[in-house]
Amino acid sequence: MMKIRGLSVASSLDSPDPLSERSLIEDNNNSSQGGERNILDHQSILLDHVSSSFRREVVNRSFSMKAVNKNDEDLENGMLEKDAEKSVRSNKVVTVHNKALLSGVAYCISSCSMILVNKYVLSSYDFNAGISLMLYQNFVSVVVVSILRLFGVISTEPLTWKLVKVWLPVNVIFVGMLITSMFSLKYINVAMVTVLKNVTNVITAVGEMYLFNKTHDNRVWTALFLMIISAISGGITDLSFHAIGYTWQIINCFLTASYSLTLRRVMDTAKQVTKSGNLDEFSMVLLNNTLSLPLGIFLILVFNEVDYLSRTPLLQLPTFWLVTTFSGFLGLAISFTSMWFLHQTSATTYSLVGSLNKIPLSVAGIFLFHVPTSLENSASIFFGLLAGVFFARAKMQEKSRS
Repeated sequence: MMKIRGLSVASSLDSPDPLSERSLIEDNNNSSQGGERNILDHQSILLDHVSSSFRREVVNRSFSMKAVNKNDEDLENGMLEKDAEKSVRSNKVVTVHNKALLSGVAYCISSCSMILVNKYVLSSYDFNAGISLMLYQNFVSVVVVSILRLFGVISTEPLTWKLVKVWLPVNVIFVGMLITSMFSLKYINVAMVTVLKNVTNVITAVGEMYLFNKTHDNRVWTALFLMIISAISGGITDLSFHAIGYTWQIINCFLTASYSLTLRRVMDTAKQVTKSGNLDEFSMVLLNNTLSLPLGIFLILVFNEVDYLSRTPLLQLPTFWLVTTFSGFLGLAISFTSMWFLHQTSATTYSLVGSLNKIPLSVAGIFLFHVPTSLENSASIFFGLLAGVFFARAKMQEKSRS
């Protein structure tokens, strides 16, 4: 799975232009104050000339009526300006909410589509070269990011030898995480993969406790216990149980947890060897995928996928190349939509949406690939998905209290 983990959190909500807003407020104040001053002046004129002649009184009244009309126009203009200012503010708020909703939908669609397309390539096409698929997807990501950098759309840190040496250990874990995900997805249905991935949270929580002396409250441990129960019960009741697939998935859980635990330390060290002293998400995407290419080629030779690729007729099908290329774009889309969604919302919202996103993904995986299931297995899957949501909420509450 091409999702790049350990993304930094930032917010970039749009706000009204302070200079324009200030000028609007000053215009409103001036127009309203001018209107009140004119009314008081003309009222004093009327009081001073009450005892004057009828003709003079009529003239003064006509002047006062004109002034009042003028003041009404000034006040009306002020109200229109205030309404315009409120309209601008409301439009800005609507725009922000729309961006958050749009980024969340884009993230969910790209994340679900990536897993479903990978499952389709590995199972429906019966493609037995998961490392080659990973390598091609990463190659597509490198090409797209390089083109965007070439045209000045994004900027990335240059790949120096010092940065490569610092990042190489975590990149080895990253490649292992992607490959084991491919291997497990070939043998296990999508719903069980999503449930078994909850074991990653358990390993990560234990690792944080021993490596970083981080404590968790009872709600977090309760959620983790429910995840373990759901994974065990789901495996026992899985009608399409495959021992090799489950083995690869357990290894994937350990590698994913190791990646998230080591990424923070490596990022801090990597920032010190960059020219700008910073390492943004685009640079990490390019760095991870570029370093994975030579390692992927080496693993292809070790697992002898070259022989399979030379014999399979799938490489002669244009539709196969179209689907695999699309999966490469989806892998990159996950990285971009994740960053976009994080910038529009927060890490807690991102985590909760990611947990909720597993529910439609599991349902879609069961129906699209006609997975044989039972009532007990469906209950275990649903129980595991709810445990993931409960875990996300418990982490949110734990973070707010700390």
